[in-house]
Amino acid sequence: MQQRTIQKAVEVVGIGLHKGEPIKLRLEPLDADAGIVFYREDLAMSIPLSPSSVIDTRMATVIGNEKGFVSTIEHFLSAVYAYGIDNMRIIVDGNEIPIMDGSAISFCLLLDEAGIQELDAPKKILRVKQVVEIKEGDKFVRLSPDENASFDFKIKFDHPVIGEQKEHFVFSTHNFIEEIARARTFGFAKDIQYLQSQNLALGASLQNAIGLDDYKVLNPDGLRFDNEFARHKILDAMGDMMVSGYNILGSYTSFAGSHNLNYQLTSKLLSESKNYELIAVETLESRAFAKSFA
Repeated sequence: MQQRTIQKAVEVVGIGLHKGEPIKLRLEPLDADAGIVFYREDLAMSIPLSPSSVIDTRMATVIGNEKGFVSTIEHFLSAVYAYGIDNMRIIVDGNEIPIMDGSAISFCLLLDEAGIQELDAPKKILRVKQVVEIKEGDKFVRLSPDENASFDFKIKFDHPVIGEQKEHFVFSTHNFIEEIARARTFGFAKDIQYLQSQNLALGASLQNAIGLDDYKVLNPDGLRFDNEFARHKILDAMGDMMVSGYNILGSYTSFAGSHNLNYQLTSKLLSESKNYELIAVETLESRAFAKSFA
């Protein structure tokens, strides 16, 4: 299996979740071994994708430095992960990725429009060699060695609509589009009111998130899946794992994980060579992983 980029440049304009302003997103192909690079067009500033670039994880995964940043990258990166893209430049003219409908399906459609181009270099992945785990009270995120890539997420909310939910997802591009990509982010009306008073979540609406009051879903069309909340948490986790810059071969398991715990997990994974190995997909004994991108 070869490294991937996109065949042609594509762009779209969408609303930023926090500022509520239009943001142009443009994707451009890059050569082999260039990696995933974010570019702030308004600042003429590049930000390479890496856990070392993460500067905030409180409400979203944010990369950058004291000169500038790009926020809310995880939904977009989940689609990049699913399509197996290794090299691409992501250009924005503001400080966040547009929220679109609050899921990843719009980014999948954008990547479909761009097309996939194979490059003259073998695709490399991170294979988990031993269990790596981050705990915070009863919350945890974990990566374990496995010959398949999978995501297992469980959440528990004291809310009548959410309650306890779980989802087990065996990775493939097709499965992502069918089972995960359309799952939207969610928020509580009482929290949104506070955030907007702090000039945050100014672009939040029922067009780009699941809204909940104390008892019910506020969106007129309801939910897309019975356990849409747990599925969206897998979407987030995939995007956060892509911050490593690579697809990961192993099983991801979590209870009540967060962007911060995911950031700590990728940082810990990469902190010691005994935790992982960077290998070419073609050297894997099983061909199942390469086929999952078909």
